[in-house]
Amino acid sequence: MKRILIDYKKLDHKVAAILIDTYPDGYGDDDIITIKKPNGEVIKAVEVKTEDTVYLVKISKSLSSFISNFEETIEKELDKDLVASDFEEDTYDGLEPTSDDVEEDL
Repeated sequence: MKRILIDYKKLDHKVAAILIDTYPDGYGDDDIITIKKPNGEVIKAVEVKTEDTVYLVKISKSLSSFISNFEETIEKELDKDLVASDFEEDTYDGLEPTSDDVEEDL
């Protein structure tokens, strides 16, 4: 199994989704892995596993924001796709309004 140290900004969409599923409420101290590089630099990361790879995603100040905003972004993209693909211009041709649809003037 490969182990890859990576910044969250470089994750592909699939791995980013797994990251979100793994840490839906964010990550805690128990989730953090500390790595010391040969030059003495200390890196903190969280682990994300796929079938053939273990990603060590570097922790940065903006990773928490990324996790919280990711699902919102995906939902917006899906909503745009639904609006663009599910409705056609002539969808309502031939339909008559019901009494519930018509507002009465008071």
